[in-house]
Amino acid sequence: MNNLNMQIKSPAFKNEGEIPSRFTCDGEGVNPALIFKNAPKETKSLTLTVDDPDIPESVKKSYNIEVWDHWIIWNISPNTKEIQENSIPEGAVVGEGTRGVNAYTPPCPPDREHRYFFKLYALDAVLALDENSSKKKVLNAMQGHILAEAELMGKYKRK
Repeated sequence: MNNLNMQIKSPAFKNEGEIPSRFTCDGEGVNPALIFKNAPKETKSLTLTVDDPDIPESVKKSYNIEVWDHWIIWNISPNTKEIQENSIPEGAVVGEGTRGVNAYTPPCPPDREHRYFFKLYALDAVLALDENSSKKKVLNAMQGHILAEAELMGKYKRK
């Protein structure tokens, strides 16, 4: 393996670019394809989270949250180089997002342009968690096991 930093990219949008409406509530609402590069050779599993920190204050108060969790996937094989559009890697576990579903929930900002953070973590462990685990439980279980992190940020404003 080379010594480059781990990366997460998408053929659908550039880092800090606009997420095409196809991947939002205004389109088909499917997940964009993602490409993973340069995970450390010691990696035993990968975890992916997608969240929105730009939710309105009223939503933060009513849900008692700081960010809206759109997608949580863990125990992704370390050999995974991509997640294809509208798919989940075989053997991976999809956790429960803020909406209460174990699936990708597409960006659907109610008020203005929001930022969506796709975060990839390389871990030195496989996580023993229930499939209905929240991002908070997953992040807690990851403590002390993170080998590398990468981030991709996309923006979306409803038309």
